[in-house]
Amino acid sequence: MTTNQETHVGCACCGDLLRRKFDRRYFLAIAGSAGLAAALHPLSSFAASGNYEAMVVGCIDPRLQEPVRKYLVGRQLNGKYSHFVFAGAAIGAVAPAFRDWHKAFWDNLDATIKLHNIKRVIAIDHRDCGAAKIAYGDEAVASASAETMTHRKALALFRKEVNERQSKLAVETGLMALNGKIEMFHDFIFS
Repeated sequence: MTTNQETHVGCACCGDLLRRKFDRRYFLAIAGSAGLAAALHPLSSFAASGNYEAMVVGCIDPRLQEPVRKYLVGRQLNGKYSHFVFAGAAIGAVAPAFRDWHKAFWDNLDATIKLHNIKRVIAIDHRDCGAAKIAYGDEAVASASAETMTHRKALALFRKEVNERQSKLAVETGLMALNGKIEMFHDFIFS
């Protein structure tokens, strides 16, 4: 009886595999070679370039990942945006408490403009945000109205800074409830 292994022994691409003459080291060497070849391919650096709609700035809070995704799908933006996620969303980009993060955000915005040719930035803060407490204190989020005002100010500052650095980009800002309902803010509030 001829086995499958004997039938394909002469196959140059998989003969050793079918004869079971391989080990973990052999597999890792082949996988590593394939990975290196892909990394060095001259077109690989352009794989993510193109024309996309937006950069979405969201929070790391796991409760908001699905509501934000649903909101963006509802706006027909699925597959048309880059996503920058860090604690506080817009708060992380502008609050003095997170000063060390600011450069990372602005560098990423510059990169997505260059790579993705985006037209706008959409910042989505959310209610019951721990980063807002860290940045501005418990009293800043002690009531629904205080929480709203805290986010409105942070989002206004975010819009102002984006407009100063990237005046051609449209900026959309909103505050999302934990149930996914979003309130968009367009006004500038500084006090």
